[in-house]
Amino acid sequence: MNIIVVGGGGREHTICWKIAQSSVVDKVVVVPGNGGTAYESKCVNVNPKDCDYIKEGENPYVAIAKHENCRMAVIGPEDPLAEGIADEFWKADIPCVGPKKAGAQLEASKDLSKKFMKEYGVACPASETFTNKNEACEYIKKHGAPIVVKADGLAAGKGVVVAATVDEALAAVEDMMGNGKVGDAGKKLVIEDYLEGVEISVLAAVSVTPEFAVSGSATIVPFLPARDHKRLMDGAKGPNTGGMGAVCPLEDVTEKMMAQFDKDILQPTLNGLIKEKFDYRGFIFFGVMLTKQGPKLLEYNVRLGDPETQAVLPLMDFDFTAMCTAILNGNLKSFDMKWKPGFQVAPVVVSGGYPAAYEKGKEITINNAILSESKAKIFVAGAVPGRRGQGDMLTSGGRVLACSAYGATFKEAWARAYQGISAVKFEGAFHRKDIGLPGAAESGKL
Repeated sequence: MNIIVVGGGGREHTICWKIAQSSVVDKVVVVPGNGGTAYESKCVNVNPKDCDYIKEGENPYVAIAKHENCRMAVIGPEDPLAEGIADEFWKADIPCVGPKKAGAQLEASKDLSKKFMKEYGVACPASETFTNKNEACEYIKKHGAPIVVKADGLAAGKGVVVAATVDEALAAVEDMMGNGKVGDAGKKLVIEDYLEGVEISVLAAVSVTPEFAVSGSATIVPFLPARDHKRLMDGAKGPNTGGMGAVCPLEDVTEKMMAQFDKDILQPTLNGLIKEKFDYRGFIFFGVMLTKQGPKLLEYNVRLGDPETQAVLPLMDFDFTAMCTAILNGNLKSFDMKWKPGFQVAPVVVSGGYPAAYEKGKEITINNAILSESKAKIFVAGAVPGRRGQGDMLTSGGRVLACSAYGATFKEAWARAYQGISAVKFEGAFHRKDIGLPGAAESGKL
């Protein structure tokens, strides 16, 4: 069958690569895709601007899916989900892996998300929501620092400030609510207690509908825990980024921790999705802080994480497309998820200047001999096909690519990933050299 994948980042390249491995898949239509999916097996990039068959007022993704005879849609990024793209696919009788609009608001609105957590007893830091700048500032002055300031809406990763001082927190409020730094996302702010601990990411498959709830098949099945490294520099220093690399699984996360995560976060979330009567068939990302008091939920994302996906999906020893079918059909609870023993390390290469201003259009060269020897896989995020169109690429974004490698031990995976990354060259290329090493983890310590 043909499957449409919506998105154009590293997460989507990884999803397409995994979907294409299924024997039941003939073609993966990627809208719009990138320089990696352009050369990936079974994948075809489609830009809606090039499709003269799309009628005025017609949803372009649905139109492309129909034109390409796609029998399933998989949505990568959060924005189209928040806008209701899953609802549109289902209306067109195209099963869609991704929550409908109502459920997608768990990421689109921090305020709604916190209300959901409190309503259903999900372990999380205490917080208050404000629509008035002066009231938010008064709360911060009374509460003190450290403290966390979050824009309510989607802000492309720029809507969260972990403030070490009251002055930093007040400046964040002024930037978001006063100066409109994050646009409409900052019209409402969630101000949250600061937690000490170490962050982890738990991605999971979700299969919840009112019908599945009645039949007892509604479920959330977590994947292996992973860790993103958001700071630009080694040792978790420098500015926050969209992610400088990921590792999976985690040697510092015990079975006891995951059991408590299941009890205090996952099961209450499942109960809430059922009680709210959401049609949520897709993926969920739990951003978790491991504290002395146990795991606490920092945020929901209503899709797979990036770059965690580049470290988690390669460890799947099962058919990703078959899992998607189980999600859609309500058979996820009985789906057998087998995982490769071992580790996956995926450092990210970024453009010079990122996360601030950076130049685009830099030619990427890859030494295929070194890459082949490393056994690493490159997942492209911010790159487009080059001028020659024979596998070459040009940079088009801040996070350019991830180099993901497997090893029976963490040490082996780490060595292979960094051997692979040495094969990648472009002007201004930069990467962290400590992904997964001690001291590299994001923590709630200032």
